[in-house]
Amino acid sequence: MANLNQAPSRSMPNLLHVLSAFVDEAKLCLNAIVELNSNTINKYELINETGHLKLDRVGYSSLSYPFAYGCIPRTWDEDGDPLDIEIANVTEPLVPGSIVEARIIGVMTFNDGGEVDDKVIAVLADDKRMDHIKSFEDLGSHWKKETTYYWEHYKDMKKPGTCTVNGFFGIDKAVEIIKNCEARYMEEIDSKLID
Repeated sequence: MANLNQAPSRSMPNLLHVLSAFVDEAKLCLNAIVELNSNTINKYELINETGHLKLDRVGYSSLSYPFAYGCIPRTWDEDGDPLDIEIANVTEPLVPGSIVEARIIGVMTFNDGGEVDDKVIAVLADDKRMDHIKSFEDLGSHWKKETTYYWEHYKDMKKPGTCTVNGFFGIDKAVEIIKNCEARYMEEIDSKLID
């Protein structure tokens, strides 16, 4: 399997705990586990213990995700989940549960009901249509407005006013957040894993 440095096994490894966050740090390339595609109100989430996808919830409104979405292996954000990743400008739906290589272009800092729940912003690393996208700013001002609107309103019918986008930042801040989440994973999760 690509990016998996492990011999074949009769039991499936949980890729959340086996893959590294970075495929190639110098090229800003991450592993990402796809949880859902754009244009859905269904929120699928990785079960941390098994690596399977579970329908976490059906959105309370008609607001659908404006990007593909997933998580980064061997990271742990302050909200008690793997660090999230938004994959922008995906032209063909991705298969939920699959692994993609994503190139970092920024990060959105986010407060979800009092919890830090940051989102790395990326594009597919091997999509030539994305080679010119070097920063989240290259996605344009409308993308930023749409993304902000989505995150600040997607829970309005359930818990109005509980979500705040704190800002959009460049690649250096994204790498800093990823590194912090890798360190938190090692402190809080890695030692609890069963071989």
